[in-house]
Amino acid sequence: MKLKLSSSVIPWLILLTCILLYLYSSVLSFYSSTANSSFIRLRDIRKSPTCNFSEGRWIRDPSYQPIYGANCPFHRNSWNCLRNKRENMRNINSWRWVPDSCSLSRIHPVEFLGLMRNKNIGFVGDSLNENFLVSFLCILHTADEGAKKWKRKGAWRGGYFPKFNVTVAYHRAVLLAKYDWQPTKFPGQDGLKGIYRVDVDVPANDWINITKFYDVLVFNTGHWWNHDKFPKETPLVFYEKGKPLLPPLKVSDGLQVVLNNVVSYIEREVLPRTVKLWRTQSPRHFYGGEWNQNGSCLFDGPLDENQLDLWFHPKNRGVNKEAREVNHLIQQALQGTSIKLLEVSHLSEFRADAHPAIWLGKQDAVAIWGQDCMHWCLPGLPDTWVDILSEIILNNLERG
Repeated sequence: MKLKLSSSVIPWLILLTCILLYLYSSVLSFYSSTANSSFIRLRDIRKSPTCNFSEGRWIRDPSYQPIYGANCPFHRNSWNCLRNKRENMRNINSWRWVPDSCSLSRIHPVEFLGLMRNKNIGFVGDSLNENFLVSFLCILHTADEGAKKWKRKGAWRGGYFPKFNVTVAYHRAVLLAKYDWQPTKFPGQDGLKGIYRVDVDVPANDWINITKFYDVLVFNTGHWWNHDKFPKETPLVFYEKGKPLLPPLKVSDGLQVVLNNVVSYIEREVLPRTVKLWRTQSPRHFYGGEWNQNGSCLFDGPLDENQLDLWFHPKNRGVNKEAREVNHLIQQALQGTSIKLLEVSHLSEFRADAHPAIWLGKQDAVAIWGQDCMHWCLPGLPDTWVDILSEIILNNLERG
């Protein structure tokens, strides 16, 4: 028996079908647009030039392990904590930095070098920028094992990656300004052996001629600006336009004058298209005294956030206070310039556990130099600096 539909029902069925199809397409469109917008928001947050990578927290992630190992050809022995069998290395490298307001991806060495093809990256400053560079070179080496050591144009050390025609190098200029030793001809009763003349308005020879070579430049200074490096027997004396500055400047005032002059030189001489960055001060973690006073950093894990001011705030006059003091001067010098801060200080303040300490690769090193609570184990914390640096570089290149 055939079922017959009333002619009056058919229009209602058609209308109902249309309504259902409309509702289905609307729901599908809603979920699709929501998913897409979420992806776009996440991508935009990660790529946003205003993203603050420096504020966040360290979380323990056992799956988070180094990209490179002890056999990287660019290692410096005293920082190669895997080869030196530093205790607790697996734990040290199982901490991952998570920014509060955005995501931080690990660098993809092949992708990064591909995007940097035919470009050059330069680091200028003291040994903490060298520490940074070695981390960078070892990470990039995993993408081009044919990389070669490179020491041209006055570079202290560097690497050339032939697959991508990329050079990454470090120029050692601990004060950034030119300085020379001038022994005194007539040592007096005050014990003065001579002075280190600092020409505040003349960049160090190590980097004065490389301002047009690099597409990215990362500057730092700070760890040599103290009386430990330049005691009263061999002080810094500051000159400008060939004449001594009078009255003589204190070390901190001399640093401020040098920063102002160097920043002006960078603004004037470095090409506008160059990505110009200034890395903030890397904090030290000497506990119980300075490096030559049995200062130690044998810690099992990161510091708690409520401990940081006790360690680093200048008002507490601790041995590690200089990082925040130097950062204040750097921030003043960079105001109104095209040089961007590469902020790594805060996230690094936590990591009292991540220094070479007593594992320096030589049996008598600690007896001579004390524990190293200033530089960082590699692989280690500077690998996170590299992640941040790579994000900033690529963001700047994308914006042209």
